[in-house]
Amino acid sequence: MNDLNGFTAEQIQRIQKNRERVIDSIGKNMDLYGITLSIGHLYGYMYFNNGPVTLDELSQSMGMSKTSMSTGVRTLMDLKMIDKVWGKGTRKDLYEVEPDWYQNFSDYFSIKWRKAIEGNMNVLNKSLREIEEMKKENEANEPLLGVLQEDELKITQALDYYKWLIRLIETLETGRIFDFIPKEQRSDGVKEE
Repeated sequence: MNDLNGFTAEQIQRIQKNRERVIDSIGKNMDLYGITLSIGHLYGYMYFNNGPVTLDELSQSMGMSKTSMSTGVRTLMDLKMIDKVWGKGTRKDLYEVEPDWYQNFSDYFSIKWRKAIEGNMNVLNKSLREIEEMKKENEANEPLLGVLQEDELKITQALDYYKWLIRLIETLETGRIFDFIPKEQRSDGVKEE
């Protein structure tokens, strides 16, 4: 954390303690969403770093192996929570946190939900095709047709839900969600962007 030069040892210690408390809270919160605690801590550390960092710097500061750091950085990049940035005079990759928590939330859930929806819809559509085949093969079997129609209705309802969820994801991706649930105003009166 490169912004503490010029302060007393006591001031630095108190600032670091406060930051560590917040970093731990960020890690625990991200753990709820399926991101490991250590990757959550990595994001929290980068959030307070106030500038781009290399894998070596992250590894040294957090006491984790470079391999673990690389895995964590890749996960955060896949979730669009950090970016690789260019740094003048360095050949090493630099990484910087995406500080917009609203965007992080939108990206995270959009990515995760889309992946889950795609898989679930494929399974449901495959089941609908199989139901259609069974209905054609058993046109005279009324009890079986009744069960198949009930299953078809349940699957169609599930597909309707996933179509709705896709629309919800689109409101996150486009930012239209904030038309319905506006971002909070900062205490200084400036609207968060």
